Amino acid sequence: MTDSTERPVAASGTYRIGGDLPVHRLGYGAMQITGPGIWGEPADRDECLRVLRRAVELGVTLIDTADSYGPFVSEDLIAEALYPYPDDLVIATKGGLTRSGPGQWLPVGRPEYLRQCVEMSLRRLRLERIDLYQLHRIDSKVPMEEQIGVLREMQEEGKIRHIGLSEVSVDELEAARAHAPIVSVQNLYNLTSRKSQDVVERCEAEDIAFIPWFPLATGKLAEPGGTLAEAADRHGASPAQLALAWLLHRSPVMLPIPGTSKVAHLEDNLAAAAIPLSEDEVARLDALA
Repeated sequence: MTDSTERPVAASGTYRIGGDLPVHRLGYGAMQITGPGIWGEPADRDECLRVLRRAVELGVTLIDTADSYGPFVSEDLIAEALYPYPDDLVIATKGGLTRSGPGQWLPVGRPEYLRQCVEMSLRRLRLERIDLYQLHRIDSKVPMEEQIGVLREMQEEGKIRHIGLSEVSVDELEAARAHAPIVSVQNLYNLTSRKSQDVVERCEAEDIAFIPWFPLATGKLAEPGGTLAEAADRHGASPAQLALAWLLHRSPVMLPIPGTSKVAHLEDNLAAAAIPLSEDEVARLDALA
């Protein structure tokens, strides 16, 4: 069998994060393998372990997580399911958000805290170096140079390979780049939310990976008779699959990371890698925002 049959996610194409980390462009986001409110253990731990293993079987080479997912639950499950890791698997994690309960998130960007976050993620994930470490949120109470500076220090120490950001503006991205090379940005972006369009454009111009979180939002666009639903019908696909296919066609630096805690849903999402869209279809979907 060909690679596209054995590992269908390969059909999404390849992008080199930071110029030296090749990944298949359709990845997996490991936020949902936790309890309600992204808090505590998942309802079906064994199924979540199966999801992680199945994602890799299908060709996922980028898994995105964070120490705050659970907290710690997502990273622990990734290590339990997949360690020792395949040579081509890139695990991206994040730090800088603290948790006090379900649905509660508070940025803390003090250098000593971020250093602790990196050290603990290394331990939980059983890694000597984190390939992509992302500042989960910029802490407005801490100077940017201190937050990025400590990550740059840990990069120089060999504990971080590449540095990324999450939920930033173009101005914040450029401010951070003054203190360290930034190879990725993870912002909210999907068919119904394009507020980060200027960030996408800057990332494409600078060859910086753009990782859209919450990529499956379709809302009313998926209602019967609409442009999205009609396009999905033409391809024999679901609206969610078309939403992912649109992201893949939207920019060559786009790395969608749909998440789920169910194998069936995972397989449905990852089938989007092979859905071809014409330029006219992409333009019509572009116009939906």
